[in-house]
Amino acid sequence: MWMYVLYVGLFLLIMRVGLWVIKGFARPLPPPPPPGELRRINLRFRCTVCGAELKMTAAATEEPEPPRHCMEDMQLVAPVIE
Repeated sequence: MWMYVLYVGLFLLIMRVGLWVIKGFARPLPPPPPPGELRRINLRFRCTVCGAELKMTAAATEEPEPPRHCMEDMQLVAPVIE
């Protein structure tokens, strides 16, 4: 008889932990930053040393400074038509 009590207790514990995890996934994302702080852009940069590529989607200005990679400025690549 005590085995059934143990099984029911384990079942309830597993259900409670499972529901807690599922509720964690259901939380809404934090709100976006206020408008005006970042602008939407679509720029792609490529490192001339190693070939790594970066897609920049938001920046404070419409033409931000290129990021640095491998201690060199990355080169602007023509944006891909999306």
